[in-house]
Amino acid sequence: MYRQIADSLRERIASGALCGGDAVPSETMLQTEFGVARATARRVAQQLREWGLAHTVQGEGTFVGEPGVPHKRRNLPLYEAIAVEVARRIRSGELRPNTSIPSEKQLMRQFGVAKVTAREAVARLREQGMVFTVPYRGSYVSPAESWPPPDGGAGASEAQPPVVRGRDDVDSISPRHARQRPV
Repeated sequence: MYRQIADSLRERIASGALCGGDAVPSETMLQTEFGVARATARRVAQQLREWGLAHTVQGEGTFVGEPGVPHKRRNLPLYEAIAVEVARRIRSGELRPNTSIPSEKQLMRQFGVAKVTAREAVARLREQGMVFTVPYRGSYVSPAESWPPPDGGAGASEAQPPVVRGRDDVDSISPRHARQRPV
């Protein structure tokens, strides 16, 4: 099946529907369009690379052309787009302070990305103050006072975040000291 899909994409490239530097449809898009498993979609990109029709840039995607061919960047790197979506869910109240965010595996499945991309998205949210991570427990939504302003500008509060409560498997622990806690 992957070979048929790869042939279809090769035809798109030959016809000019996909030009040098264009992004090849993501694994998630291929899964949706062709109704295949993620492993099959991943194999499509591998086949295109083997044929010399595409190259992959970690964290950005697979692009038409040989490595070194300038590619058209997406508006945001994939990890940044994931971080924006999770931040939107946090600000909307769908994910509330001191509750867990989706795990790396859940983010990988939802967005069809590699583990490193999901991990970079969570790291970006941590840098922004939107989440904190408790080793071996997961990442949790930070209190609203520590979030950056919605416009992304400076001025996020430096207030001490409250402790995590309400989880049977997590001790009450301040996010500030989460990394220092012995495991």
